[in-house]
Amino acid sequence: MTIEKCINVFDVDDVIFEEGSTGRELFVVLDGKVDIAKMNGRNKTVIVTLGKGEFFGEMAVIDGSSRSASAIAAAPKTRVMRINHARFVYLVSQQPAFALMIMDALSKRLRASNTITYRTAANP
Repeated sequence: MTIEKCINVFDVDDVIFEEGSTGRELFVVLDGKVDIAKMNGRNKTVIVTLGKGEFFGEMAVIDGSSRSASAIAAAPKTRVMRINHARFVYLVSQQPAFALMIMDALSKRLRASNTITYRTAANP
């Protein structure tokens, strides 16, 4: 598969994937911005906005679980590259630096989530 077939372009508010959907792909932002958000009906709570060089969807590509949040384009002409499960496994096995980068990001995201959870629990 050529790299061009792995690149998608989205406009503002286009949904890349929805919370609860299944997926075995990780995405890398090439240009633009992507909101990772929790949806409650028509209400959107943005967890984080990602930009060029950042990635999302790693949990589903690793464990095959459903998506924990929605990914929505937040800028015009947002370009993302899809990395499917097979390519992800290949990259992790062949490029230790790639695997370490994923682990580092997961660790930072988990720490941030733990901090928010702790603050919420400590201040009901």
